[in-house]
Amino acid sequence: MKTSAVKKQTPSQTIGPYFAYGLTPQQYGYDFDSWVDHDMVKGLNNVETITITGTVYDGNAQPVDDAMIELWQDDGVHKLFGRYGSGTDEGNTFTFKTIKPKSVNGQAPFIHVILFMRGQLLHSYTRIYFADEQQLNETDANLNAVDADRKHTLIAEKKGDSYVFNIHMQGPNETVFFEI
Repeated sequence: MKTSAVKKQTPSQTIGPYFAYGLTPQQYGYDFDSWVDHDMVKGLNNVETITITGTVYDGNAQPVDDAMIELWQDDGVHKLFGRYGSGTDEGNTFTFKTIKPKSVNGQAPFIHVILFMRGQLLHSYTRIYFADEQQLNETDANLNAVDADRKHTLIAEKKGDSYVFNIHMQGPNETVFFEI
């Protein structure tokens, strides 16, 4: 009699926080640093940096304390990557130090966002566009593919020397997520 092989779940098929220990250890109180953190410009000299801050909100408009946010960007000059846990700081916010990307092939400058969190079997993808790039935002093909009443969920607002980009998982301000 032939028995069928037992299929085991992989981490992407479960809700458990497998990423916590190795990817965002500070978020869970481990006493070692992550290899990658929220300072995306470490080692770069003479670059003008920006700060992006925000909060991940659940369907009840409550801050999520155990999400992992990854940003990556490539503007043809800089390839940058950062990772941060929303539960690392008091208030469950995230903060990234990076460079504002340049326009590539006429597209509006943007940063890729990958979000991992409880209750999701697969991660979510979105983008950060910038409010002070209005002219390029108006002509960007990907941004214009989004319903006009939802575009604002992809645009980081400029506040002084930084940008604010909140992620809403559900509700009236639900962030637009992309299928990749």
